[in-house]
Amino acid sequence: MVPRYARPAMTALWEPEAKFRIWFEIEAHATDALADLGVVPKEAAAAIWEKGAFEVDRIDAIEAEVKHDVIAFLTNVAEHVGPEARFMHQGMTSSDVLDTCLAVQLSRAADILIDDLDKLLNALKHKAHEHKLTPTIGRSHGIHAEPVTFGLKLAGYYAEFSRNRDRLIAARSDIATCAISGAVGTFANIDPRVEAHVAEKMGLSIEPVSTQVIPRDRHAMFFATLGVIASSIERLATEVRHLQRTEVLEAEEYFSPGQKGSSAMPHKRNPVLTENLTGLARMVRSAVIPAMENVALWHERDISHSSVERFIGPDATITLDFALARLTGVVEKLVVYPERMLKNLNKMGGLVHSQRVLLALTQAGVSREDAYRLVQRNAMKVWESDGALSLLELLKADSEVTAALTPEQIEERFDLDYHFKHVDTIFDRVFNA
Repeated sequence: MVPRYARPAMTALWEPEAKFRIWFEIEAHATDALADLGVVPKEAAAAIWEKGAFEVDRIDAIEAEVKHDVIAFLTNVAEHVGPEARFMHQGMTSSDVLDTCLAVQLSRAADILIDDLDKLLNALKHKAHEHKLTPTIGRSHGIHAEPVTFGLKLAGYYAEFSRNRDRLIAARSDIATCAISGAVGTFANIDPRVEAHVAEKMGLSIEPVSTQVIPRDRHAMFFATLGVIASSIERLATEVRHLQRTEVLEAEEYFSPGQKGSSAMPHKRNPVLTENLTGLARMVRSAVIPAMENVALWHERDISHSSVERFIGPDATITLDFALARLTGVVEKLVVYPERMLKNLNKMGGLVHSQRVLLALTQAGVSREDAYRLVQRNAMKVWESDGALSLLELLKADSEVTAALTPEQIEERFDLDYHFKHVDTIFDRVFNA
């Protein structure tokens, strides 16, 4: 975890103090259930809650000797609880604590990320409606295609992040499972009702078959979902970066008073936030392959996944939390230049209306092949003039074109508003679904 790219609430989930607090709650709830079943004295279960405590430094010191983190934790708690501590961890194995704790941490991390997505969606919705009918050029292969609106662009991102929210909710449900099933997962030394009790108390569901660990396909899906969200962040960040290029300059990140863009060139206003988001997205996605490789553990359990998850659990969630918050700020403060958008749209002499003329010619009886040839013939002249020539005027001067269409009919095909007649329909699909 790099503090520069971390926020307090998410970081706190992964602090040793928070982890050991979850471990304690798992052990204490399990002992409560064992007491209710008559396996351990009720007084012992009560003593664990009343006297139970731990110190991170002490746990670390014990672990340095015993080389086992859960044993070190139990030993430290026992130092506070006294003789009743012998009833803790009855019939349990280390993975019962570790895997259930990770499930709690990841589900709580998901809750923060879902809240982050809600804030981003709200920002996108507001900005999309603000520019619902702001004309801009749609590009394919980076080349002018046909007119769209900037609001439609943002509506597309809203829809994508809405899907990501649904995916994350599903991934949270998938990961939020509890395993208190003992060695190799047979419940030989602990009653399944203990697992059910702990699951309820910790806000989890029970894992149907846990071997000695919770199956890592759940974790793989969770981190894959984070990777998809990161890719969506990068897609929007890349769009902003392109729009901010000097030659385009249709939108740009907010540049605050006193901000500096370059140590050498005082004129620079660089898209540093969205470039940063592109890099952060790569880091989140870097967790996906290790999570996939964790699925294939040996037999009922090995620990090859353990070191991996100590990295990717905190790093991926903390980084994604920061990235979503940063992207929300970019969207909220995005500076949009409608006049520049319209200027760029009109830059190439009306080429963006070529399809409408093509279709009009075919509807007037011209074969598609000939219609394409006629429009392209004139369009290439405009292209080669760098937009100095007008496609409309060239078409009106082309006798083969005017043999099929009147000048008025040609002019009708250059109506910009024609392209936006279904914007309301799309917005209704996106925002009122």
